[in-house]
Amino acid sequence: MGTVNFTEKFKRDAVAQVTERGYPVKEVSERLDVSTHSLCAWKHKHAHDGMLSPIEFERQQKLNNQGV
Repeated sequence: MGTVNFTEKFKRDAVAQVTERGYPVKEVSERLDVSTHSLCAWKHKHAHDGMLSPIEFERQQKLNNQGV
């Protein structure tokens, strides 16, 4: 079976469901059909490398598109 590459937006949205909305990791991973290991790794990355939340990401994208 091949490897699936998820977009950064998908990962941010998945992590936000756990960190911002309070859903359990297991529930989110089952609903999105990703492993709990991957979701926990994304969550860890979010906590340690400054991954933007979905709202912050959208705002940054708008600023970038405006040339700010």
